[in-house]
Amino acid sequence: MSLQAAVLQTLGALAILSIVTAVGLAVGLALPDSRSRLRGTFSGRERHPIGWAWFLALVATAGSLYFSEGVGFVPCSLCWYQRIAMYPLVLVLGVGMVVGDSSVWRFALPLPVVGVIISAYHVAVQHTPSLELVPCGAGPPCSDRYVAVFGFVTIPVMAGAAFALITTLLLAIGTVQGFEGALEGDVWKDSAYRRKHTRRKRALAPGRDEPTQEG
Repeated sequence: MSLQAAVLQTLGALAILSIVTAVGLAVGLALPDSRSRLRGTFSGRERHPIGWAWFLALVATAGSLYFSEGVGFVPCSLCWYQRIAMYPLVLVLGVGMVVGDSSVWRFALPLPVVGVIISAYHVAVQHTPSLELVPCGAGPPCSDRYVAVFGFVTIPVMAGAAFALITTLLLAIGTVQGFEGALEGDVWKDSAYRRKHTRRKRALAPGRDEPTQEG
């Protein structure tokens, strides 16, 4: 097996694995019980999913450069847009991982979200060229498919798989940090409720009598 074939097979398999994992994480984030388990799993370990997301971005970036610089595939306009969304993630997530700032997910999230939308549109154009809204420009047609690993994993499918898994990993970090509460109006965002709960915990602390009336 040639190096190119080995790289394609590996990236194709990683793309399928990423899609399956992203779907599983998305389902877990959507279900309350699973969301609670995910919060418990990642609580205090937010750097782990950041590191995984960074690794995905790094592999996707290296793969795209291999295709263009190593193999000689000329990127189309949509390929460049996906690169614009992917390449900065290596730097942004890398810095967040090194300094231990898990809040980096807030700044990084828009990039994979935009990227997965572009990838999905690119895949649609490859299957149905008439869906192309704007001509691709001076480069190759956006409907061209350089590769189709396992018969369906094209380059934008690989990119979309990476974007999708990065998105769900960042949302998992957001869930740990109370992102779901911000969206759903969680009572913990109510400072009055929080103060009342804190007073009650102090009142019920060992060595104190249980209060008969809540203020």
